[in-house]
Amino acid sequence: MPAKRQRQVASDLGLNRQRVVVEAIRLADSEGIDGLSMRRLADALGAGVMSLYHYVAGKEELLDTMIDIVFEEIELPPEEGDWQSAIRRRATSARQVLARHPWANGLMESRTSPGPANLRHHEAVTARLRRAGFSALMATHANWVLDSYVYGFALQAASLPFDTADELADVIEDAYLPQLPHDEFPYLHESATALVAAGFDPAEEFVFGLDLVLTALEPLRDSA
Repeated sequence: MPAKRQRQVASDLGLNRQRVVVEAIRLADSEGIDGLSMRRLADALGAGVMSLYHYVAGKEELLDTMIDIVFEEIELPPEEGDWQSAIRRRATSARQVLARHPWANGLMESRTSPGPANLRHHEAVTARLRRAGFSALMATHANWVLDSYVYGFALQAASLPFDTADELADVIEDAYLPQLPHDEFPYLHESATALVAAGFDPAEEFVFGLDLVLTALEPLRDSA
């Protein structure tokens, strides 16, 4: 089909760059990033594959734009208040966004052509750390540790067979404890039983670990 005709067909379908990227994110959210291809995306949009190339140069540019939208959803660290509260809010927001878009986890720091939201996000986090008194090098260390924790926790959480305290208790009682005879695995049995008795909520574990990281970083401010 001639290029002019392809542009006309795309226009008739109401295609634009935003619609293409939003649909790509929807597909990735529902089917995973491995299931996303230009052909699969074109089928979902009811368009020809070649029509998509009027809006993105290829899959790599599409991924860059998708990741940029994900970064845009993450709350920037507020400038007011203490640095730990600001970074905690940003980290909590990032975890929530990754829960909505689990496919993005392995791509967040891999893009070599970051978009404007991606760059604004990293600039804002680095600026908040620098203004808190971290040296340029120490701010990089802090950023790396924080991102490793957030991304790692999000990856682990996505693979767990439970989300709530009740679901965890059910899994422990129905699946784990029968495999943990007390005489063979006394400490695992004890831990599992204690979690059920305490009504342990796995959602609270993120804040627990994050606070440990932030507390460990505090003494490193103003150090070279």
